[in-house]
Amino acid sequence: KDEKGKIQIPGFYDDVRELTPEEREEYRKIPFNEEEYKKDLDIEEVFGEEGYSTLERDSARPTLDANGIWGGFQGEGAKTVLPAKAFAKISMRLVPNQDPDKITRLFTQHFRAIAPDAVQVKVTPHHGGKPAVTPIDSPEYKAASDAMEKSFGKKPIPARGGGSIPIVSLFDDILGVKTVLMGFGLDSDDIHSPNEHFGLFNFYQGIRTIPYFLENYAAIKK
Repeated sequence: KDEKGKIQIPGFYDDVRELTPEEREEYRKIPFNEEEYKKDLDIEEVFGEEGYSTLERDSARPTLDANGIWGGFQGEGAKTVLPAKAFAKISMRLVPNQDPDKITRLFTQHFRAIAPDAVQVKVTPHHGGKPAVTPIDSPEYKAASDAMEKSFGKKPIPARGGGSIPIVSLFDDILGVKTVLMGFGLDSDDIHSPNEHFGLFNFYQGIRTIPYFLENYAAIKK
């Protein structure tokens, strides 16, 4: 990345679908306290692609992350040895119109191009999935929004999630149906952590909401 948070792989952004003004307006409605966010992460400042909010970077913009780096001597104490090999796990969160096979190819080409002549590099792709976004004007979203408003008493604000669920795009490509991900957990639930938890109130609200969604969706699709 450069000093403005832009990923420097040639062609990486070529197919990216930009957020519409309407989508950015919806993002501004989402309750978010950046100072609390930094406090929770124990950081002094946030960093990311210039021109986008922290929430937009977090879920609507493509990313490139080093998930793990290792190599050389890692035991106790110190040794003045030169590592023969080093490894890294890299992941990239893609957004609408980006193709995982193309991005893998672009990354591999760039990584090899910037490597010093004295270093041998190898890229081993593991897996990937196409990005997916359900339009907020779709019947599926409307059915879910109305269901949550009925059970919670407030109109929900649409928010994108940056998680990796590759089957969502397959439902769209193969079955021709949109997917609505209705999360009932909270940011404070510590998802995927050893102390992950889920409040009973939201658990039961989820049970109440799903029948409303099925009823709404069936009525819309008649």
